[in-house]
This record gives sequence, structure tokens and C-alpha cells, in this order.
Amino acid sequence: MKIPELRIADLVAKFPIIQGGMAIRISMAPLAAAVAEEGGIGLIAGSGLSVEELIEEIREARRRTKGIIGVNIMFAVREFAQLVHAAFEEKIDLLVSGAGFSRDMFSWGKEKGIPVVPIVSTAKLAKLSEKLGAAAVIVEGTEAGGHLGTDRSIHEILPEVISAVTIPVIGAGGVTDGQGVAEMLKLGADGVQMGTRFALSEESGAGQKWKAEMLKAKEEDIVIIHSPVGLPGRGIRSPFTQALEANVNLRPKVCNLCLKHCEGNFCIMNRLVKAQEGDIQEGLIFSGAMIHKINEVRSVHDIFKDIKEGIEQA
Repeated sequence: MKIPELRIADLVAKFPIIQGGMAIRISMAPLAAAVAEEGGIGLIAGSGLSVEELIEEIREARRRTKGIIGVNIMFAVREFAQLVHAAFEEKIDLLVSGAGFSRDMFSWGKEKGIPVVPIVSTAKLAKLSEKLGAAAVIVEGTEAGGHLGTDRSIHEILPEVISAVTIPVIGAGGVTDGQGVAEMLKLGADGVQMGTRFALSEESGAGQKWKAEMLKAKEEDIVIIHSPVGLPGRGIRSPFTQALEANVNLRPKVCNLCLKHCEGNFCIMNRLVKAQEGDIQEGLIFSGAMIHKINEVRSVHDIFKDIKEGIEQA
């Protein structure tokens, strides 16, 4: 199978791969730049960063590569607008956003000439996004890690979205290798977003204990939790997720007001940070459904090499 380019507005990625923007310092400048250097699109995750930290990460990524660098900012975070405007002032190449839906971001992007790419899970929302000015859409199925907008498989949703819009469609959820990329492209996707595979890269900002726990995970270790964001989330079973299942009171005593709207059942940022810092017992690790297919941490260069070989063989 010939490997196609991915075109989003005036951007042309030589390799049709977008690296997922994984929050809490996993998708930072080193990872995004490494992906961009390989010809893909690298994303810095702005959620959980201050405006100043995001600006520094964008500048650091620019120092490392001349490739395509975008940011992913969850609509659910309280400083969404401030983070987006800061990224636009830094002339980021594109904005990706999920965990909610902002109409304003399309007009902001148009003003600055920066493509906006929402994460959607239905053909209806994809059509609305195109109408509002989206340059492309990322379609996530239930196989994805982190916050989920559907319980339907990407293989069901993707053809519906492709039929509903004329802008580029990027498939996401459950892809860990070249064979998975090839399958998504054969379904008609213009590109593929991959998160979990790049979380387990050498350039990922994830902590060593976090990565080790991911590598140990089996298919039966995947669980769905209810996030304070108001969405289900896919992660790895831990004492913390078991406490959630048992309805233990985990409401935080102190609130940092990190979300626009929080259900308060636990502090999502705090639990993600705990896991990232090595507290696997009390922390939360988000993961895609196919984590069991990944058995080692590799460099981004080697990951791309394997993906390329897998696509070509397919």
C-alpha cells in the first residue's frame, strides 16, 4: 500500500499520522518535535499547563524542528480560551480540541489563519464542524484512550463521517501499528491519530513507573471510569479505579478550579498527575483499548519505521 500525504488546509504532512495530544506533560515539545521530524504532525497537550508553560513548550518544539507542530487543548479546561489565544499568538500550525465543543474556536482560527480541527464522534457533529469552518475532523471511536464521546467503534463511525463531510477525516482509536493504520486508510480515512503508541515512546514525557504500568497491562485490565468532566474515560485498572467502582468517597477537599464544569466525584488533574509522578496506587492512567498490543518503549523514529513497513506490507 502506498503511503499517502495528509493535507489539512495549507499544511502537508508527508506521513498521514497525527500524534495524540496527551495531557499532564506526556505530549510535550520533545515528543511533538520528534513526530514532526518524521513527517507526521506533532501535538503539544496544553491541558494542565499554564499559559506560560505552553508558550515555552511551543518555542522549544520550534527550536527542535521545522515540521508541523499543533496543540491539543481540551474544551473542558477553565483556561481554554487563554491557552488557545496564546498558542495562536505563537503562530502554532493547527489547533486540535476535544472533551467538549467550542464554536468560538473556529472564528478565532479564521481571524489568525490557523486551521482548527475538532475531535468528534458523530457524523452530525462533523457536519456542524465543517459548517463552522473546521479544516478537518478527527473521529474518535470507543477504542480511544482518555475521555470518550461514544460507545461505538471507530469502524462504524468513520464511514458515516466520511460520507457526511468534504473536509479531511482522521480516524482515531485503537491503532498501535502499521497494519492498524492501513486498515483505517482503507476505510477511507485521510489520516490516523495515534496516542497510546506514542505515549510509550522514548520521547514521551510520561514517567518511568507510568510506562512500566502501561507495558504490564493486559486486555482485561482496561476499565471505563466516569470522569468529573462529565464523560466516560478509558484507563487501566488500579486501586484508585477499584475505589471508584466501590463508590468510595473520593471527592477532593481542595478544588483548583481546573475545569469549567466539574462533577466533583474526584479531581481528574490531581489523579492524572499522581500517576505521572509514579503513584500508581492513587493515580489514574488513561489508555487506549489496544494497550496489550504494545510490548516495549521505542524511539519515535523506530515507531515510524515500523508503521511504514506495516503499511507497505498491507
